[in-house]
Amino acid sequence: MHVVILASARHPLRQPFAGGLESLTWALVKGLRARGVEVTLFAGPGSDPDLDAREITVLPLELSAAARADVSMPPGSWLQEHHAYLQVMLELARRTDVDLIHNNSLHHLPVAMAQACSAPMLTTLHTPPTPWLEPAIRLMDQRRSRFVAVSGYTARQWGHVADADVVHNGVDTTVWTPGPGGDDLVWVGRVVPEKAPHEAAHIAAASGRHLRLAGPIGDPRYFREVLEPLLGPTTEYLGHLDVPALRTLVGSSAAMLVTPAWDEPYGLVAAEAMACGTPVLGYRRGGLAEFVVAGCGVLVDPGDVAAAAAQVDSVASLSRAACRAHAVEHCSLDAMVDAYHAAYLGLTRGDLAAA
Repeated sequence: MHVVILASARHPLRQPFAGGLESLTWALVKGLRARGVEVTLFAGPGSDPDLDAREITVLPLELSAAARADVSMPPGSWLQEHHAYLQVMLELARRTDVDLIHNNSLHHLPVAMAQACSAPMLTTLHTPPTPWLEPAIRLMDQRRSRFVAVSGYTARQWGHVADADVVHNGVDTTVWTPGPGGDDLVWVGRVVPEKAPHEAAHIAAASGRHLRLAGPIGDPRYFREVLEPLLGPTTEYLGHLDVPALRTLVGSSAAMLVTPAWDEPYGLVAAEAMACGTPVLGYRRGGLAEFVVAGCGVLVDPGDVAAAAAQVDSVASLSRAACRAHAVEHCSLDAMVDAYHAAYLGLTRGDLAAA
């Protein structure tokens, strides 16, 4: 089987990862190749050389002065990304050596052009419906296409336009390994308003525990104006760490705080934490409740800092062995790769009902 995987063009697939999507795609490519699947990867410039990726080249726009003067001219970055995927899809429309295209990007163009390709397409839905992708799905021929959502919650969000199976994201439990625990709380993710690390800082302060935060600063203004004033003796920001450093950080913490201000489609950091034996204290939003179960964590109402702070000690006392066992059984990379491989086989055989 020859599978083409389309990744996001915005960020390279390399450590330290820009986010869960990049980490997930990197691991999926590795896992499929380990199972003997031939994978051609299209990914953003600067990706891990070991992936042997074809670059989704975002070239400078060559536009005439007249075109740039048009009042409907969208942002240049949008046009660049659009034309980058256009080049990829035009190439795939000409190729006859591909058995299946796995669209793991967030862009609408692969879906819009799927019918031009001889190979069927599997698209993973990583986000809530967007105004560009939703109409593309409505218009496509779904007899030769298939959809997978990263959680049951996300599948239901897309249910009005796509019948999506659920394949939960997986983490490599040979990489995310048990740690000794500790007294501090930890928060990991992109430092942006929708991830709300400032609420984690408030929870930690109310509980009397020290908090360590890590992740890329996706919104410098938010960091400067909202989060940075909360840093000090009880809350520290450690920067954008690679996986080994994150594993050490998470594994040496009492509990992982997950505080989204939006409905998180999955919540990969929670699975990574449990694989390290670290229980999870988070907000009951999106897909988190599908895998953060009793005995491995506690979820409270979104934004309820007081309720979360009151649960810190009880969550920190949960069995680290139970968290690890649950992650190995239900959140592993092997389970995810096996599910995707089965979906590939079902789609290439024309069996759209296969899981």
